[in-house]
Amino acid sequence: MEDSTNYLRVVINDTGEVFQQVLNSYHAQINIRETGIVKSVGRSIAHISGLPGVRADELLYFSKPGMKTPLLGIAFNLDSDQVGAIVLGESKHIEAGSQVYRTGRVMDVPVGEQLLGRVINVMGLSLDEEGTIETTERRPVEQEAPPIINRAPVTVPLQTGLKVVDALIPIGRGQRELIVGDRQTGKTAIALDTIINQKDKDVICVYCAIGQRSSAVAKVIATLREQGAMEYTIVVVASGEDSPGLQYVTPYGATTMAEYFMGKGHDVLIVYDDLTCHARAYRELSLLLRRPPGREAYPGDIFYIHSRLLERSTNLRPELGGGSLTALPIVETQAQNISAYIPTNLISITDGQIYLSPDLFQKAIFPAVDVGKSVSRVGGKTQLSAYSAVAGDLRLSYSQFQEVEVFARFGTQLDEQTKATLNRGRRVREILKQQQSQPLSVIEQIVVLLAVTSGFFDSVPLDKIDESSKILFQAVRKNLPQVCKNVEMGKKLSERELQAILTIANREIKE
Repeated sequence: MEDSTNYLRVVINDTGEVFQQVLNSYHAQINIRETGIVKSVGRSIAHISGLPGVRADELLYFSKPGMKTPLLGIAFNLDSDQVGAIVLGESKHIEAGSQVYRTGRVMDVPVGEQLLGRVINVMGLSLDEEGTIETTERRPVEQEAPPIINRAPVTVPLQTGLKVVDALIPIGRGQRELIVGDRQTGKTAIALDTIINQKDKDVICVYCAIGQRSSAVAKVIATLREQGAMEYTIVVVASGEDSPGLQYVTPYGATTMAEYFMGKGHDVLIVYDDLTCHARAYRELSLLLRRPPGREAYPGDIFYIHSRLLERSTNLRPELGGGSLTALPIVETQAQNISAYIPTNLISITDGQIYLSPDLFQKAIFPAVDVGKSVSRVGGKTQLSAYSAVAGDLRLSYSQFQEVEVFARFGTQLDEQTKATLNRGRRVREILKQQQSQPLSVIEQIVVLLAVTSGFFDSVPLDKIDESSKILFQAVRKNLPQVCKNVEMGKKLSERELQAILTIANREIKE
């Protein structure tokens, strides 16, 4: 009896395998594919019946008679009776009854050197009227972040060219530094200056615009071209006029493009401008797809969409190529509320933040960086050695000045030491001012910062400090070329070199 039962199982199994092979062959011959029907359409979303085998995040395409090019979508909600999909484009071209087909693959983007210098959207379509982009490789927009074992410590600085950042809030290659502040305080300007400063430094840059006005994006592109930065930059755009679906997917696609170069051993900088718009787009999609709302109507996984994005930024170990991906995410606050939901989420994910104060901006202090609320959690480990001669004294002088400046407004009697603190602090603040698109080299920063912390600018009128700084740097460059070279190479200033710079400062500024 047992032998006959085993024989029956073998026959059934063999028959099942043969039947499956015949069925697969039959499907291949008549090109059978799963087809769904659109039940309802909203802004950038669609509810679909059918598609029983569809998988999460699978790419779909919508079609109807008369549609010239199929619209793409992403399977987002997999419910028992329907599929909720994000439409990557104008959903007005879709109507109830339209057909939907599976593609069997996830959303991917083109990668490669051909993208450098181009303005594109996340679908790989050219937006700069310079012709189509021909690439040989595509990669999924969603990639796993490198495991801890593949990461190396962040030790190499990423110079922004801004004195206040490089000296007081240093950024390293592989770090994630948040730029936070109210609207119109200069957040994008800091990111652009950082991109411009990477010229001739073998750093690939990716600027990802999310939900920005088209005019603002055009201005950014014009600035990059004017400064010669487009040669090593990719601009990926999802403007405010684009669908929420495109705005949601764009930062992941831009990160995939950046990871291609990181995998080749390059240092890469990516700017997300800005993640507030990204969170709003995701909230809109989630509410339309009937996902449960949480705090401020954001879905419960709003933290996860940003953490899995920013965790992809890292510094790889030398045996894996040694490339790095540095992230500068931008987030907008309202009424200086740095403790709002999305800003605090991003502060907890990143390795520090650069806070821009509207009060400083209104006083024409550019960049309007509030040193007291800004921090770099990697800090001096990535800073060039020469900055150690100035960073400590600079922060101390500036902090003391900010404390006593408030009391000085009341016109009270001040002692000589307090007056000296105010006098020094005003000159430190004046030195830290910097015009947009005018990044400074390391030696330029070190020389003027060393001079101001040593008191050589104390007797110089505020309106003459910028002119005196230029004269001082030219003199140091002319008389101490080897010192300049050592600083650029990352060597620490010796006591003899410090005295040589101070001697020239004493002579040039007094004259």
